[in-house]
Amino acid sequence: MYHLAKSLYMYATSKEGESPSHPLPFSLPFYTSKSSPPNSHPTEYSVLLLGLDNAGKTTLLSQIKALYQPPRADGSLPTSLLPASIGKTVPTVGQNVATISLPDMYLKIWDVGGQISMRNLWQSYYTSCHAIIFVVDSADVGQDPDITRLPQRRRASGGVAAAADADKTAAADAEQEDEDEDEDGADLGATSPTQITFTAENVGINAPGSDFGRLDECRRVLESVLKHADVAGVPILVLANKQDREDSVEVVRIKEGFVRKVFEGESGAGVRDSRVLPVSALMGSGVQEAVEWVQSRVKWNKEGRPPVMR
Repeated sequence: MYHLAKSLYMYATSKEGESPSHPLPFSLPFYTSKSSPPNSHPTEYSVLLLGLDNAGKTTLLSQIKALYQPPRADGSLPTSLLPASIGKTVPTVGQNVATISLPDMYLKIWDVGGQISMRNLWQSYYTSCHAIIFVVDSADVGQDPDITRLPQRRRASGGVAAAADADKTAAADAEQEDEDEDEDGADLGATSPTQITFTAENVGINAPGSDFGRLDECRRVLESVLKHADVAGVPILVLANKQDREDSVEVVRIKEGFVRKVFEGESGAGVRDSRVLPVSALMGSGVQEAVEWVQSRVKWNKEGRPPVMR
């Protein structure tokens, strides 16, 4: 025991680059005070996964876990991460949390429910997050079945109150049409919105009278997130999800139509570290590229938002 203790002392007090006069009877890994053990990544970054309900956030999180979480000892994956189970999710009430291990860091991903009742809770995560992934359902281009989400929408539905609202809307539209007639008497008011079937083919983002389903709501929610003071300087990744569907809006239209205006504003003064990528959470396409972008941006922004040391 004495000789072992003496050897350890001589090894510890020897100068760097010199061989100790009494070599140890066994080998020790070489660490310096400024280095970490090999394959160690004690830094952890938190990523906030946001978006409207039914945007595909939980499915995306499952794909990330299946891609990056190590398998079990027998080489298998949990049943919930098998390809046949990934798309079978239920609406998130509260939050789902997963931590993945990357070569140089841990990413802790917080999937927070996107229902209207949950969105007020998002701001409690802003101060501690290092990046935000905002998931957009690019296939939701039809009429929102829940018209209470967007009070300004003119949608007729069952019930006396709805009929009364429709009558008021029709009267207001008639007055507006009279005012909008041009000198030749041409009616500038298009067909009533209640008679239009909106699809990705016949609707243009930002076109007068256009209705992009819940993408309109999505744009406003994204704006509210970006306006919060605690989100300043945080990298934002917008994922145009469900690109595997034929009725989805192309990512370039989403980017040019409202994401650019949300990020930059009309004057371009609000440019931030952001990107828009196409993904299919169900099929897994684009997921790795999304994670790699977040990984690179949180490292780049580590001075502004330092990581948590594990």
